[in-house]
Amino acid sequence: MLDKKKVKLGIAPIGWTNDDMPDLGKENTFEQCVSEMALAGFTGSEVGGKYPKNVTKLKKALDLRGIEICNCWFSSFLISKPYEETEKEFIEQTDFLKAMGAKVIGVSEQSYSIQGKDHPIFEGKYVMNDEEWKLLVQGLNKLGKIAKEKGMILTYHHHMGTVVQTEEEIDRFMAEVDPELVYLLFDSGHCSFAGMDPVKVLEKYIDRTRHIHLKDLRSDVVAQSKKESWSFLKGVRKGTFTVPGDGDVDFTPIFDIIEKSGYEGYVVVEAEQDPAVANPLEYAVKARKYIAQKTGL
Repeated sequence: MLDKKKVKLGIAPIGWTNDDMPDLGKENTFEQCVSEMALAGFTGSEVGGKYPKNVTKLKKALDLRGIEICNCWFSSFLISKPYEETEKEFIEQTDFLKAMGAKVIGVSEQSYSIQGKDHPIFEGKYVMNDEEWKLLVQGLNKLGKIAKEKGMILTYHHHMGTVVQTEEEIDRFMAEVDPELVYLLFDSGHCSFAGMDPVKVLEKYIDRTRHIHLKDLRSDVVAQSKKESWSFLKGVRKGTFTVPGDGDVDFTPIFDIIEKSGYEGYVVVEAEQDPAVANPLEYAVKARKYIAQKTGL
């Protein structure tokens, strides 16, 4: 059982409205999204594109529903643009998150990413050279220092279609960044999708993990995605991902690692699906029940 004093449970708005594919869930409002999160029994949320940018307005809406902000996606371009451009936006984002009471920001390097393109997700992913690795690591260490000085934590989100996707890339990344400044955002779905054992990755890096995405995977859809050379986004539309307990990822050992490590922070259900096919409230309730049954949260 997970310690409720240490581990908090959140859910991402991407099940209601998809920022990468705005037609998915365009009918779902911000108010509906956060109301249904609360109704399903979640107390944390990541920031979505439809969320108010005004801190007072957003806080009021969330306070009414007993929800707090726990993280926000941040796209860095450290290997393809001047560092200063990323830093400026990073400072704005961390200031906003701090004002909302969040402790974590989730960074993903988006230079040359194919995750948002009409490009087969299993073919031709960009691979960094040593100079680019150096730029990425140095840039993230600098951003991590800025976050730390603000009382925040920079977590890095390994992700399909990006420069840190494979087990080898995660290992190199973790070996090269400053462990006092840059932490891991572990995602069970992206590990599984990339062909890794999520248990092995989490076991190795749980002590350096500060945010966790609980995402399930339908392996039959992944197999079809490979066979038919789908893009990442087409896979999402077709149902690559689902909520914990509804797919093929075994979460029992993942929850065991979280419990034994004494992990403190958020575990967040993050499963992008087509809301017209997978009713967001129904799937949020399904995830909530499964996690309660497995962890006591």
